[in-house]
Amino acid sequence: MTLLDIKSLKITSKGQIAIPRDLRDEKFKEGNRVALLAYEDRIEIRPISYVSEKLGTAFASEKSLAKNWESLEEDEAWKDL
Repeated sequence: MTLLDIKSLKITSKGQIAIPRDLRDEKFKEGNRVALLAYEDRIEIRPISYVSEKLGTAFASEKSLAKNWESLEEDEAWKDL
């Protein structure tokens, strides 16, 4: 991926930043959902569609998975691993 621009942003007391107008496009307009990906050395803001396509299973919440995984049958199946 090619770096297009570097901007300096100020974080507010509420932890907010604004995406500069010249960097916003159809993927980053008011009302669109984005994903925040936190790494040890950086934070990325991606359109939710990118994350859904690339990391779709990561969005499965623990609560939704728990109904299938938290059972005696699952515990039995995994106990020797």
